[in-house]
Amino acid sequence: MQAERTALIQKAAAALKNARYPLFLSGAGISAESGIPTFRGEEGLWKNFRAEDLATPEAFRRDPALVWEWYNWRKGIIRSKEPNAAHHAIRLIAEKLPQLMCVTQNVDGFHTLAGLPDILEMHGNIFRARCLVCGGVHEMRDAVEVTTPCPACGEARLRPDIVWFGESLPKNILHAIYDRLRVCDAILVVGTSGSVYPAAGFAVEVRRREGYVIEINVEEGHKPYAHDIYLRGKAGEILPQIAELI
Repeated sequence: MQAERTALIQKAAAALKNARYPLFLSGAGISAESGIPTFRGEEGLWKNFRAEDLATPEAFRRDPALVWEWYNWRKGIIRSKEPNAAHHAIRLIAEKLPQLMCVTQNVDGFHTLAGLPDILEMHGNIFRARCLVCGGVHEMRDAVEVTTPCPACGEARLRPDIVWFGESLPKNILHAIYDRLRVCDAILVVGTSGSVYPAAGFAVEVRRREGYVIEINVEEGHKPYAHDIYLRGKAGEILPQIAELI
């Protein structure tokens, strides 16, 4: 069993190393190993909170103080944690493979904290706030209240720089990803449930083009397709091994 797993890790490293247009996608599972709660699963945040009350434009218009209380609470949790071995391994892989495009569905900023210089954050960043008056986006790691003024224009109309339910993903990020998917010959998918689109369709597109799909997850995997490499386990244990082989 161990020999088979070692062979798969070697195959994954070779596929990434030989790829001309590789893509990396991370989901909540990679940060769960740092102690960050996920949204789905048995202990997911949406088991205890309603998205409609906390993560929609309507919720913010109805009760901005409640929404900021929720995000400040989450920021406090994230500030108390640190990037794990998986985040650092991705940085090493990116250093060895400058052609690697890195994308995350996470908003915790851990990839950047781990030293990854270029990461496309599909859903925004919890430590940024966007002004509804001037449109300025600012890093704000401390708590934000409804009375907190915008650093640029001084108006107290800040919202989390997060893509909420019912909102569109940033067009510039989507365009960059789809440009890569048109030629992508290997995708590394780590810690994502594969249930949220459009990200859930990225691996499907790579399979359609007969590229390699490398998936690392603690959950039970799908039935592998022709060029799939499925590695069940913790990303913090598997990714450093892949990084070392590249």
